[in-house]
Amino acid sequence: MKKMISMGLRFEDAKLLVLDQTRLPHEEVWVDCRDCAHMAELIKTLAVRGAPLIGVAAVLALAHMAEKGASKPEIIAAAKMLRMARPTAVNLMNAIDQVVLDKPDLTTASVISDAEKFFQADVLACEAIAERGASFISDGDHVLTHCNTGGLVTAGIGTALGVIRRAFEQGKKIHVYVDETRPLLQGARLTTWELQKLGIPFTLICDNMAGFLMSQGKVQKVFVGSDRIARNGDFANKIGTYSVAVLAKFHGVPFYVAAPRTTFDEKCDSGADIPIEERHPDEVRAGKSPHQAPVWNPAFDVTPRKLISGIVFEDGML
Repeated sequence: MKKMISMGLRFEDAKLLVLDQTRLPHEEVWVDCRDCAHMAELIKTLAVRGAPLIGVAAVLALAHMAEKGASKPEIIAAAKMLRMARPTAVNLMNAIDQVVLDKPDLTTASVISDAEKFFQADVLACEAIAERGASFISDGDHVLTHCNTGGLVTAGIGTALGVIRRAFEQGKKIHVYVDETRPLLQGARLTTWELQKLGIPFTLICDNMAGFLMSQGKVQKVFVGSDRIARNGDFANKIGTYSVAVLAKFHGVPFYVAAPRTTFDEKCDSGADIPIEERHPDEVRAGKSPHQAPVWNPAFDVTPRKLISGIVFEDGML
């Protein structure tokens, strides 16, 4: 495979490396992905995360396997295993189906070529999303975002955070409010890390401060990403997104979603059909509650289309 570099993923010198996002922001540790089983584990443990990136990472792992001489049956078996790594983010399924499982003329050469194309397509999609989405951000806007949607979750500059980045690069004087995003603090750990690197002014807030912030007139736009978009426009995203959408609707704040077409699930009629991953209770307990305290820990929630001002794709708006 040719050399491919992104903020959280790189292939160079015949090695597939991932930036361990569980170690950020205090350590930047690159992990050498050994094989597809290792990649599945990295995805499950959130070392590799973000709907677009886990799709890209999975197909690069399959291509790396093909490059090492794996047979067609071995690649197909590995693809089916990787496809099950996380249930909500449809980019993972779409990527694997496109590169491996839906290919009637599958060869090891086609896996490598298609994986490289998939990486580049995500880079270009992010650029198009950023350009289109930035037009909805005005000079002087304060923009609220939830979870992490930048270069760490794509092969390119990101989705919602890519939009914010492009608006800033256009010279717009903006300020970003970052939800901490409980329980794993992707906003506090990762979005702030990216914004600091980019030099974009921001303020970190607890998730439960967003409503009061809006009531003070301090939020003009909300931009978030997505892990799966249903045909009717309902979408799943990191837990807490639905609450932000309800608050934005009440306060009259435009609420936008930014995502590549790989996040769209044409087989899913509505949000009611989106599978929601539930994760380990200790993510919520976090050593701060009784060890056996009962916990409900959905990783995502579903926001109905009636709360959304628009969805920004690389090729248009919904």
